[in-house]
Amino acid sequence: MDLNLLVALDALLEENSVAAAAERLHLSPPAMSRTLARIRKATGDDILVRTGRTMTPTPRALELRQETRELVRRAGAVLTPVTTLDPARLDRTFTLRCHDALVTALAPLLITAVARQAPLVSIRFLAEPSADVADLSRGHTDVEVGAAAPDRPEIAAEEVGSDRMVAVMRPDHPLAEGEITPARFAEAVHVTVSRRGHLSGPVDDALAGLGLRRHVCAALPTASAALDLAARIGAVTVVAEKVCRPVLTGLGLCARTLPFDLPTVPVVVAWHHRHDTDPAHAWLRARLVDALAVITADAPAGDPAPAPR
Repeated sequence: MDLNLLVALDALLEENSVAAAAERLHLSPPAMSRTLARIRKATGDDILVRTGRTMTPTPRALELRQETRELVRRAGAVLTPVTTLDPARLDRTFTLRCHDALVTALAPLLITAVARQAPLVSIRFLAEPSADVADLSRGHTDVEVGAAAPDRPEIAAEEVGSDRMVAVMRPDHPLAEGEITPARFAEAVHVTVSRRGHLSGPVDDALAGLGLRRHVCAALPTASAALDLAARIGAVTVVAEKVCRPVLTGLGLCARTLPFDLPTVPVVVAWHHRHDTDPAHAWLRARLVDALAVITADAPAGDPAPAPR
């Protein structure tokens, strides 16, 4: 019995693509095709069948997906030696993905904490893509920080804090003083943040529930770009308060409480289960969680933020 077929089967069932599974396992597509043929022979099932330009899993393959994933995860845990990590000797590059405003708040805290304990470690920060991608599954990123829990069972996640959405504008904007009513808020010119270019979202849903509608003059792909535009043209934008605080301060903008309720925004750290037993990865996640705890802490205004451990 060739147990390596389980690893290949797991990749095929996650990717539903011979080419993508080959890339993930660092094999050529022809080699992965031959492996798929061996899997078909061993299971007596086609596993993946071509439907137009895509591959579709068979009913038997869908039955095997969860069991195969768990077997591969458990085998990896058994065959991974438990070692004592010495951060001072750790020489490794980690790749993190999160949105732009969070990078501004996170990078100084995380890099300082990492450099203090592991001077040989490097960190690459990647921006959020315009569409959802499976980079954690494919090993292209080590950790991702976002606002939603992953829906793929092979991805682990931990909610480490939350943030609230606030209205942001220049200090000389009419909404910077006095009571902000829903009607006054809706009458302002707005810019919104959407990596897909959407001009409406939860804010518009909340206003619609009050019988109001706002004018959005532009949708920007990043929070930093939206804040910069708001500062330049005197528009209003809605962003996460704690995460965007360094950018707000740098641009001299002020934040005000919204005149309607929006759900708080969770801060979620996600990684692939393959890293569960990796001491170096676990060490980095701990430093990341410490830094995010500082950013999302409800410290009174003006109090110095504690340094991450």
